[in-house]
Amino acid sequence: MRRRSGLTLQERIVALVHDRRLEPGAAMPTETQLMDQLGASRNSVREAIRALQALGIVEIRHGHGTFVGNASLDALTPSLAFRVRSSRSGYGVGALRDLVEVRELLETGLIGEVAGTLSEARLAALDALVARMLTDPEADKAFHALLYESCGNELVLQLIALFWDVYHEVEPALEPREDRAADVVANHARIVDALRTGDATEARDAMRHHFTEVKARVAPSGEKRGRPSVQAPPVSRRPRPPR
Repeated sequence: MRRRSGLTLQERIVALVHDRRLEPGAAMPTETQLMDQLGASRNSVREAIRALQALGIVEIRHGHGTFVGNASLDALTPSLAFRVRSSRSGYGVGALRDLVEVRELLETGLIGEVAGTLSEARLAALDALVARMLTDPEADKAFHALLYESCGNELVLQLIALFWDVYHEVEPALEPREDRAADVVANHARIVDALRTGDATEARDAMRHHFTEVKARVAPSGEKRGRPSVQAPPVSRRPRPPR
C-alpha cells in the first residue's frame, strides 16, 4: 500500500481497511504486518490501534487478535456526556436542552412514520413496557427502541439509544420532581393510545407532549439560578490583615 501524504497513522489504518474492503468482524492485519506495510514503529501502531478501539473502529479480542469493529455510536456516549457536563450553562443544562430538542425532532418525525403500521402484537408489547416503567428504568429505553424497530434503520436506533443514555447519565443533576414516575408512565401510555388510532398527527402530538414534560425538568435546573447547578466549594481565604 502506498503511503498517503498528510494522513495520520490512524487514518492510514482506516484507509487500509477500506482498500481491502474488510467488513466488520474481519481479521485485521497483524501488528507486524501493519508495521511493515505502513512503515511505522511498533509503539506507534499500538497507540493507533488503541485509539481506533476507543472509537469502535477496531475490536481487540485478547488471545484471538484484532478485528474490524462495527463503529457503534456507543463509543460517543462518554464524549457527549462529557460535553453536556462541561457546559457552562447550569451543569450542562444548556447542552442537555439542545440534546433533548434534537431527540424530540427525530422522534416526532419518526412517530408519524410508524403510526398505523404497528401490529397489535407490537402495540401489546409496548403496553407491557409501559406497565414495567414504574419498577424497571430500562423499560423506558426499550420502549423507544421498540417503537422504531420496524423502520429497519439501525442508525436511528443507535442515535436514540445514545441520546437516552446521555440524558439519564446527567439526569441526577436536574431538579427533583414529585410523582415523575407516574408522569412518565402516563405520557408513554398516551403515545401507545395515539398509535392505536393510526393517526400520525395525534401520534406526533402525544410525542411532543412527552417531550414537553422532559424539557420542563431541564429548564428550571438552569433558569432558577442562572449559574451552574453543581458548584465548586468556596475557596477558604484567610482574612487580610488590617492596613
